[in-house]
Amino acid sequence: MEEKDAENIEESEFEEVEDTRPEYMKKRVIVPSVTALIFLICGIFYSIHTVYYKSTDDAFIEGHVITVAPRVSGPVLHLNIEDNQEVRKGDFLLEIDPKDYEAKLKETKAKLEEAKASLVNSENQVTRSLSDLEFAEADYSRYSKMYEKGISSKQDYDASLNKLTSAQSNSKSAKARYDEITASIKRLEAEVEQEELNLSYTKIYAAADGRITNRTVEQGNYVQVAQPMFAIVPEKMWIVANFKETQLANMKKGQPVKIKIDTYGGKKFKGEVDSIQRSTGARASLFPPENAVGSYVKIVQRVPVKIVFTEDISKYNIVPGMSVVPEVKVK
Repeated sequence: MEEKDAENIEESEFEEVEDTRPEYMKKRVIVPSVTALIFLICGIFYSIHTVYYKSTDDAFIEGHVITVAPRVSGPVLHLNIEDNQEVRKGDFLLEIDPKDYEAKLKETKAKLEEAKASLVNSENQVTRSLSDLEFAEADYSRYSKMYEKGISSKQDYDASLNKLTSAQSNSKSAKARYDEITASIKRLEAEVEQEELNLSYTKIYAAADGRITNRTVEQGNYVQVAQPMFAIVPEKMWIVANFKETQLANMKKGQPVKIKIDTYGGKKFKGEVDSIQRSTGARASLFPPENAVGSYVKIVQRVPVKIVFTEDISKYNIVPGMSVVPEVKVK
């Protein structure tokens, strides 16, 4: 009996102890453990990911915006554009009433023709004055010699001298008048050229392919010189991403980029680093910070990085100002 009891006791020592705890207590132990394991795995993955990839949400779509403003003033006579209309380079977009500029051009051309006619008359006067001067010089030379020999009277000698002086004065006056008219003709020719340019400025053509944006002009509006009327936005777009200076150690031109645009959340666009600006955004601003002050606080600066698309995005509605999240593979 004692031997059997001893065997039973030894067997009972190796039997598994049944967990009698309630199920909710078991879950309290399992769930935190699993959660901690998930966070650990995610942390390891994130740490590895941040070594190979650099990302920022301070990034936006940029593009060329060509602001169109008139070079002459006047009422809009014809308007051939609508909001968000696609245009091609050289398309006729708008015309300002040209009547005032046509009249001004005709007036200036008439003044130019009048000046040219006066120039012909002045040229004849110069020729006549030169002829009179030559005759007066010869006459004075003859009477001067005769007077020295006592052949001519003092009265004849003085008369020839007076004629010579008058002829010289008339010649200078005629030459000055000729020069004045010549200068006037050059000035009027320049005015005609300017008036022709002003007339040509009444018609505005598209400077590039693109889409009409921010149109504020209507047919019949009176527009002033340099008044913005609308803008043309070409199709070419890129991204300006403001990365922290601590993210730029391994970033360089040509590195691949995955681009997420908020408008197309499920789409990842392809791009590459085009260039890195040689100054921080703060340093390139209109009012750069003055760091040589007693209240200086160190702040991590951001540097603009230009990223270009390496795939066709023409079928997507991507416009300047959209928010994006680029992810650059730096290793």
